[in-house]
Amino acid sequence: MGREREVPKKSEKEAVSYTVEQLVAVNPYNPDILPDLENYVNEQVSSQAYSLDANLCLLRLYQFEPERMSTQIVARILVKALMAIPSPDFSLCLFLIPERVQMEEQFKTLIVLSHYLETGRFRQFWDEAAKSRHIVEAVPGFEQAIQAYAIHLLSLTYQKVPRSVLAEAINIEGLSLDKFLEQQVANCGWILEKGHGRGQLIVLPSNEFNHPELKKNTAGSIPLEHVARIFPILG
Repeated sequence: MGREREVPKKSEKEAVSYTVEQLVAVNPYNPDILPDLENYVNEQVSSQAYSLDANLCLLRLYQFEPERMSTQIVARILVKALMAIPSPDFSLCLFLIPERVQMEEQFKTLIVLSHYLETGRFRQFWDEAAKSRHIVEAVPGFEQAIQAYAIHLLSLTYQKVPRSVLAEAINIEGLSLDKFLEQQVANCGWILEKGHGRGQLIVLPSNEFNHPELKKNTAGSIPLEHVARIFPILG
């Protein structure tokens, strides 16, 4: 493993990623790779990259080497997993963390945040996150990832979303929200209906969830000829 750096020159970031993924693939239960995996978690934080496989591998190694567990690293893994919602990454990671560790305050907070997101309780989520900035702000991109999830969830539910509902979901208000809406109108096909203040409505792009008539449900349909064959049997 000592000569990877002789491959054609790549950025340092790419080299680290390649090496760690290879270590995980070749020998995921080797405790000697634990420091490499911990460094890679920090690399994911600083570069805003993400590798669920590498993080799960590290959590499994911590199960075999509990005395080597870094709760700071574990917290960062969980924050990154929370940012991957709606994927079930947070639950997958939490399953590998001992209950005694989960009872620490920072992990109880992250579990509560996860519950709020899964149930779409965004006001409670942002209130709780504001009390725990030292945990979530240690990972760049956290706020933007949650805002993207909130918009995704709203787009599955609403054809037209009230400005007040959007503001609460993404935790943006006032002039900042006006600027955000301008960007969405210009780049994402949003439409602002006439109106002002909290009563304004935002028309979201159509999809098969907020406009059911767009859904193509060929898999669940039964061809007419199959139905015709059933009637003689029933008779």
